[in-house]
Amino acid sequence: MPPAFPERAAWGTASSLRAWQQQALEAYFGTDGSQPGPRDFLTVATPGAGKTTFALRLARELMERRVIAAITIVCPTEHLKRQWAESAARVGIRIDPEYQNGQGPVGKDFHGIAVTYATVAARPALHRNRTEDRKTLVIFDEVHHAGDGLSWGDAVREAFEPAARRLALSGTPFRTDINPIPFVQYEEGPDGVRRSQADYTYGYGPALADGVVRPVIFLAYAGEMRWRTRAGDEITATLGEPLTQDQTAQAWRAALDPKGDWIKQVIGAADRRLTELRRVIPDAGGLVIATDHETARAYAGMLRAVTGQGATIVLSDDPTASKKIKAFAETDDRWMVAVRMVSEGVDIPRLCVGVYATSTSTPLFFAQAIGRFVRARKRGETASVFLPSVPTLMGHASEMEEERDHVLDRPVREDGLDDDLLAEANRKQDTPDVGEELPFETVEASATFDRVLYDGGEFGMNAQPGSAEEEEYLGIPGLLEPDQVSALLRKRQADQLAGERKRKTGDPRADRTTAEDIAALRRELNGLVNAWNHRTGQPQGVIHNELRRACGGPPVPQASAAEIRERIAKIRDWAAKRRH
Repeated sequence: MPPAFPERAAWGTASSLRAWQQQALEAYFGTDGSQPGPRDFLTVATPGAGKTTFALRLARELMERRVIAAITIVCPTEHLKRQWAESAARVGIRIDPEYQNGQGPVGKDFHGIAVTYATVAARPALHRNRTEDRKTLVIFDEVHHAGDGLSWGDAVREAFEPAARRLALSGTPFRTDINPIPFVQYEEGPDGVRRSQADYTYGYGPALADGVVRPVIFLAYAGEMRWRTRAGDEITATLGEPLTQDQTAQAWRAALDPKGDWIKQVIGAADRRLTELRRVIPDAGGLVIATDHETARAYAGMLRAVTGQGATIVLSDDPTASKKIKAFAETDDRWMVAVRMVSEGVDIPRLCVGVYATSTSTPLFFAQAIGRFVRARKRGETASVFLPSVPTLMGHASEMEEERDHVLDRPVREDGLDDDLLAEANRKQDTPDVGEELPFETVEASATFDRVLYDGGEFGMNAQPGSAEEEEYLGIPGLLEPDQVSALLRKRQADQLAGERKRKTGDPRADRTTAEDIAALRRELNGLVNAWNHRTGQPQGVIHNELRRACGGPPVPQASAAEIRERIAKIRDWAAKRRH
């Protein structure tokens, strides 16, 4: 669906609206459209679902009804101000994205302005006066930023308390600090904890079922890393096997180091996947999310060596970054490399392949980064994201469909979903930040294809880059429905296991390492989850979450062998009870 909609369709007949957008409008105005609508309304919708279209349709309706006479859009970044103004212009709403605090009155040619949260916080009284002068709709894009510290929250509350209408939007998990977000309703649950209450919610799972977003296939790569410490000691560890926190950090850093082969092999695999997708999606593009400026330039050099073409490089301190992003979105160039700033709200619908080559691991940043790849333009498009086999990232990938509310009355930063960490993630970086307290020199880093994660399940087994086993997964067709993706992954998993059994003789457990033992248990669990999915119709991710609730423990990628065995026993118990 394009971001535009009819100039003024009769109520309920705007055919270009998606079903969820129409439902959200009905939640606001009533099913017959006769209600005046609430003063405050919070919409939580997954990235790529079309929050901008919904907000502009609502704004247009309120203007037509003369409920409002002006619009203020508050965004996290300068780039998003311009993006909002361009989308609004396509539907006849004129927004000034260049408004500055010292400018004075808004130009008569505009219906309103787009500003950043930082701009509002700098002079809240100015924006309060503007809001009081005319009946104003305030749209808060990614509203969790409005709670970014007490000073920002107080400024937003002061500036927009007089607004006639306030529409709050969010597409990613809310922050976990205990600063209330202005104009968001909280309700106390049976446990005495207050949680944010959305007026309308549209999660990734329903959006995937509706064909509004793409299914995301995560391809995880492990490998052997060797590095030299400052003391001169050489350490070897295998990414993807159980390691201490420090070992994981250093192995992860070695994997992302341009001096090693791991990142070169993964970028090469990602480009082969992009080539496959471009057979059916000719303008499909790829994005490498880098940790710092130096590695971003090195990754761009690798892409040139692999593809023979240059890559667009977007750095966090580049004043032309917005223009570069827009230009890339409008071409059919293959690759962009960005220093982590291409995350929240950036709209490049043709992005289909990603390489998560950054050391940032907070759930909020991960969700925002993956959100860049999920926007569907037509049914059947898939997205592929390449990851290091790091337990934290594997856990995030396996919980794609989990929905979170903002929770007050609990310890700050319980799971890393706050904007202080996000701001740290998006700051200008000149050096990597994984394992900085343990400096070392990468000696060797090589990649192995580990597994595929999709819909809470895991598929595949260790294979060398360029092997037939890896190519089986890189060559997955680019146009598939979500259930077709699941069926194809199950088939390829079964074919690989059958081939492995033919090659081996004697006890299949003989000479198996701990990592291989855990991998075998994961495959067994995923096979049982697949069978339960077919029997009950429950999504695989939901089944995995129910097993976690029943048995305790972390997500499957972080679970021990004993914890996985307990879940295998539990799902077998479910199956036995269902038979009786």
